[in-house]
Amino acid sequence: MALQHFDATYSAQLGALWPSIRVALLSERKYGALLNHFSHNLDVEELQAQGCKDFISNGEGKPEEDSSSVSTVTHGGGSRQPSPLRLSPNIRCLVFPRGDITRFRPARPDKFGLLSYYLLDAASILPCLALDVQESHTVLDLCAAPGGKALVLLQTQSVRFLCANDLSVSRTSRLKRVLQSYVPKALLTDDKLRITSFDGTIWGEIERNAFDRVLVDVPCTTDRHSLMEDDNNIFSRSRVGERRSLPQLQAELLLAGILATCPGGDVLYSTCTLSANQNQAVVQQAVQLAEEQHGIQLQVISLCPLAQMFSNTFHFAPNLHLGEMVIPHLAANFGPIYLCKLRRLT
Repeated sequence: MALQHFDATYSAQLGALWPSIRVALLSERKYGALLNHFSHNLDVEELQAQGCKDFISNGEGKPEEDSSSVSTVTHGGGSRQPSPLRLSPNIRCLVFPRGDITRFRPARPDKFGLLSYYLLDAASILPCLALDVQESHTVLDLCAAPGGKALVLLQTQSVRFLCANDLSVSRTSRLKRVLQSYVPKALLTDDKLRITSFDGTIWGEIERNAFDRVLVDVPCTTDRHSLMEDDNNIFSRSRVGERRSLPQLQAELLLAGILATCPGGDVLYSTCTLSANQNQAVVQQAVQLAEEQHGIQLQVISLCPLAQMFSNTFHFAPNLHLGEMVIPHLAANFGPIYLCKLRRLT
C-alpha cells in the first residue's frame, strides 16, 4: 500500500527524479559507522583498510565563511545576510565508497564495555552537524528515540546539558540502553543528561526559552521503513487517520521546539520522508503559528553550504525552496532525510 501511495504522490511531486529514487528505496540501504570517541577500540584502521573514509573530514572542500545565509520567513519573501557554517571536529562517520554496499560487521566493545561505533544512515548525521552545537550549549532532542542523533550530539563533546525526550516509554528505555552502550557513566549523570517521556507538543508549557539548540526529528511516514515492513505499517487501513494527522502533529512539535528555544538560538527540523506536506509545508505552518500566536520571528538558515560540502557522498534534491533533502540513489543509497534550520530572533 505504501508503494501505491508513493507512486501516486511522489511521481507528481518529484517528477523525473521519482523513478530512480523508487528503485533505490526498494534496494538495500547503505549505512555509515559513527565512530564512538568515548571507546578505546575504534577499529578505524581496520575499516579504512576496507576502503572506508570519514565523509565529514573528506567533505568536498570547505565553504567560504560568508557562503551560508539566513533569510526571514515572511509571506512576501525575505532578506538575506551571512551566517558561517561550523562543523564539530569530533563527529566522524565512516562510509564505504559510492556504489559499494559492503555491510559493516557488528561493533566490538572495549575493555569498559563501550562499543566502538554505531551503525546508522549516514545522512541522519546531517541534522546534528547543521545544528552547530558549540561549547557549553544546552540542547533539547524533542523526539529522541531510538537515540542515534542524541549519541551524535554527545559525540561533539560540547553539550553542557542534553535533554532527550520521547513520548514512548518503551522507546526511551531503548534510548537509555543505546547511550549506556556508548557513553561513559560519568557523562550520563543528572547534571549532564535528562531523559524524559513527555508529550513533545506541550514542551512550550514545560520549559520555554530554555535551550540554545533544539532538534525536532519528528515522527513521519518513514518512507523506506514503510516500504520494507508490514507489521504495524502506517499505511495500513487501521492507521489512515493517524497518517493523515501527521502534518498537524509535526507542526505542533516544531512549534513546541521553537518555544523551547532561547531567543538567538537555533531549531533544526528533520524527517525521513520525501513528502513535501511533512517537510516544507510543516515548516511554513509552524513559522506562521509562531508569529501569529506568540509574536516570535524566525529566520531560515540556508543549508546550501552543507549540501555542497557533502555532495560527493549524498544526492540532494535540487531546487527546494526551503531546507535541504537527501534523496536515495543507487550509487549512494542514503536517505531520505529532510532538514531545515530556523533561528529564533525574538
